[in-house]
Amino acid sequence: MTPIDPDVAIGAAVGAVDFSWTSSDVLLYHLAVGAGSRSGDNLSANALRWTLDDDALQVLPSFAVVAPSFHVTEPPSLDLPGCDIDLARVVHGAQEVHLGGPLPASGTARLTTSITDVWDKGRAAVIWQEGVATDPSGAELWRVRSSIFVKGEGGWGGNRGQGAAVTVPDRTPDASTTYAVTPQQALLYRLCGDRNPLHADPAFAEMAGFPAPILHGLATYGIVLREITDLLLDGDASAVGGFSARFAGVVFPGETLTLNAWDEPAGIVVTATVGDDARPALADCLIARA
Repeated sequence: MTPIDPDVAIGAAVGAVDFSWTSSDVLLYHLAVGAGSRSGDNLSANALRWTLDDDALQVLPSFAVVAPSFHVTEPPSLDLPGCDIDLARVVHGAQEVHLGGPLPASGTARLTTSITDVWDKGRAAVIWQEGVATDPSGAELWRVRSSIFVKGEGGWGGNRGQGAAVTVPDRTPDASTTYAVTPQQALLYRLCGDRNPLHADPAFAEMAGFPAPILHGLATYGIVLREITDLLLDGDASAVGGFSARFAGVVFPGETLTLNAWDEPAGIVVTATVGDDARPALADCLIARA
């Protein structure tokens, strides 16, 4: 019996969860993805739109990805139908969020999730899930799609799948910036509902093949979206209609991200690299306008 059975997994309901969030959750999330970290941000009206709970507070669209599990304090569960997999073999593959409109600073919703695809990459398996968040009236608030990459669980001869590559324009970026990941960034971000020990426990990270705990992929995802929203969308979260990205490499706390962005008709194309050797951190990044 193989650890992953696509016939059982594909189309299976993962479950539904009811959840609520408050402005305190939003503020913590924004701080965890680096809002307010630059000199002068505590006095800047634009920067305070992320970090002060007044009438100007806005919500970064990537908050929708973490809102359903924000108050979870246990390590993430991988109890997926047809999938018997080890957390130590799993890394986040890709993430998408698509919004129906600006996110409120507080609210209540239900997320219903199912498995949509299982790909056989030979040395690994890729499992895709899709979730739809609805408000108490049943209206759709947002939709998320994500994949996990399960090392060592491919090779059964299944569908290899096909990714949606984003072409980087062959011209000078319209905007560029850097962001210095703080030493405690992963420890702060884990308070947003992802207690995977890979991001905090050195012994667990070593068992998983890393020299030290790594930054959550979704922390990098949020950092990139916030930085580019500030750079090219006048810091207006309501101008973002969606964001898709593939997690292409590992980021360690203390490293520096370099971001380049191109404002294209299809959306804002972004590259995100890390370190002096410009290792890829995110790939196929596209911010859709609302």
